[in-house]
Amino acid sequence: MASSGNEPHDATAPPASPPPRHLRLWGLLALVAAIGAAAYGIEHRRSDDASVQQWTQQQAVPTVAVITPQKGDADQKLTLPGDIEAWYAAPIYARVSGYLKMWYFDYGAHVKAGDVLAEIDAPDLDGQLSAVEGKLRTAESLVKAREAERQFAETTYQRWKDSPKGVVSEQEEESKKADYGNAVAQLNAAQAQVEADQGDLARLQALEGFKKLVAPFDGVVTARETDIGDLIKAGGGSGPELFKVADIHKMRIYVQVPQQQSAGIHQGLKAKLDLPQYPDKVFDAVVATTSNAINQSSRTLLVELHIDNPDGLLQPGAFTKVEFELPGNPDVVRIPTSALIFRENGTELAMLGPDNKVEIKPVTLGRNLGTLVEVVEGLKASDRIINSPSDSLATGDQVRVASGPAPSGPDEELGSK
Repeated sequence: MASSGNEPHDATAPPASPPPRHLRLWGLLALVAAIGAAAYGIEHRRSDDASVQQWTQQQAVPTVAVITPQKGDADQKLTLPGDIEAWYAAPIYARVSGYLKMWYFDYGAHVKAGDVLAEIDAPDLDGQLSAVEGKLRTAESLVKAREAERQFAETTYQRWKDSPKGVVSEQEEESKKADYGNAVAQLNAAQAQVEADQGDLARLQALEGFKKLVAPFDGVVTARETDIGDLIKAGGGSGPELFKVADIHKMRIYVQVPQQQSAGIHQGLKAKLDLPQYPDKVFDAVVATTSNAINQSSRTLLVELHIDNPDGLLQPGAFTKVEFELPGNPDVVRIPTSALIFRENGTELAMLGPDNKVEIKPVTLGRNLGTLVEVVEGLKASDRIINSPSDSLATGDQVRVASGPAPSGPDEELGSK
């Protein structure tokens, strides 16, 4: 019969034996190994975290290219566009109306002062001249008649005046005196009319002279804007010009120099002219004068240069590039335009201090040379500049200098450091 769970344990059962010693040793070794593995894993993870943090910090420091400024040339070259004009240039207008009878010189012809360029047929003017001549002859005839009347009145008055008393009454004597005065007045009026007619005749004769268009000076006919039979209207500069004559033995060159570079322009300064139609030829010109005033609309100084033109190569109206040789400034340095920073404080540069920390400093610029620009204030030749700086750079930022040469401009190499 099965026993119930309440039956007492058999007190006579043998006790359990303890585990062997070598099993305990193995367990202890396993525990030590597990602790060592855990400690190694924790330390390795800490090392990896430190490496990642160090790498992250290194990546956070931007790498920059550093350049040093280049000193400018001893002489500065300033190239500006210019306009070539004739020494003298005169448009020829008609002073009388009529029809062009004949022209004698075409454009390109060389003329002397006084040469007749063309003639105008002016029938209206000729009619006026004939009428005034007839009027003058009539007035002169009237003067002769009035002179005869005056002489007769004067003789009569003197005879009556010198008569013995009682022969001629005072009333008759006064009447003859009045007749003489009237004759003198009529003579004076006739003479005045002659003088007026003579003035009209002289004016019309002068206009007759303007029927011939003449060259005012030696030069070249640069324009002919009329032809035979054209209706000509008198115009004192308001109407269309018929001819244009230019004196090209010497030329004038006009240049607008920006105010910033105008201080170096003075009388006697030499310049070179470069014309597109003569790519292999250079012309030497000299500054003759300046306007001595800055144009308020363009902020430029008008400069006039002179140059001889014995062979006639220079033509009025031509474009030229004018290159001035200006004295250099030893304090001016050049940098690439890529190094400039334009922010709310104006033009600035990112400079590198001795501890590779950024310093943002303002500068004053001079001439723009294309890929290069001059700095006239705020920069020394020994300064280190960050080229192509990031917009996020600020004063105090730590940077790392890139190895290798820094980029340079197309005309001059800029040193790197």
